[in-house]
Amino acid sequence: MGDIIKKLTEEMAINHSVFTIFGIPISETMITMTIVTIVIILLAVFVVKAKKFTLIPSGKQNVIEIIVDFVNNFTKDQVGNRWRVFAPYFGSILFFIFFANIISIFNIFPTKTFFYDFLHIEAFKNVPVFQLKPPTKDINVPITLAIMSISLLIFSTIFYRGIKGFLKTFIEPSPIMLPFKILDYAIRPLTLTLRLFGNIFAAYVIMELLIIAFPIVLPGFMSLYFDLFDGVLQAYIFVFLTSVYIHENLETAH
Repeated sequence: MGDIIKKLTEEMAINHSVFTIFGIPISETMITMTIVTIVIILLAVFVVKAKKFTLIPSGKQNVIEIIVDFVNNFTKDQVGNRWRVFAPYFGSILFFIFFANIISIFNIFPTKTFFYDFLHIEAFKNVPVFQLKPPTKDINVPITLAIMSISLLIFSTIFYRGIKGFLKTFIEPSPIMLPFKILDYAIRPLTLTLRLFGNIFAAYVIMELLIIAFPIVLPGFMSLYFDLFDGVLQAYIFVFLTSVYIHENLETAH
């Protein structure tokens, strides 16, 4: 029991330093975020370098069009006639959070914990361990994403409605709403942050407990829910809430 508590305590610590470069500590979060970013860039290059699109899609073009249509239609439904401005952001943030949330699925190789603790192979005792862990379990990442989304909300409102229009949102539909709207701008980023962080961190802890208790079969099965399904769901919810906030501010801007 003591070993389990110790392991969970270590996992709950934020930003483990893996190594240093010129005295700068490189954390697990920085590494995994870099990997996620590289994956997204490579996918973008793949789309740009794809063969010439045809009127009747097939193969890779089908996949690309399904993804683009999903993001575009989602943005149209949520934001309205200004959807083209927001679709690139929604698509980028959706895929970033999606890949960040599910990255631990790609830990396909057993670690020294398996070879040493369970098979007692001495050669693996001092092998350093690095596992892919969702960077969104580090609260700094959800905070940053939430600040980005709220900044987009504020700047887009000012851009389309002007300073007066932005200030007017604080008293819509009635001046009595002013203190609640001020409080709302503090609660919204907090909601986005804690919802994403809480769900991903809780799922990660549950998976760690399952790996400790049932290291062979069950974790792989349960990963389909806690890593894949929950990861996709939380990415969608984050983008959905962001779109709702933007729609609320812009719906009277016509």
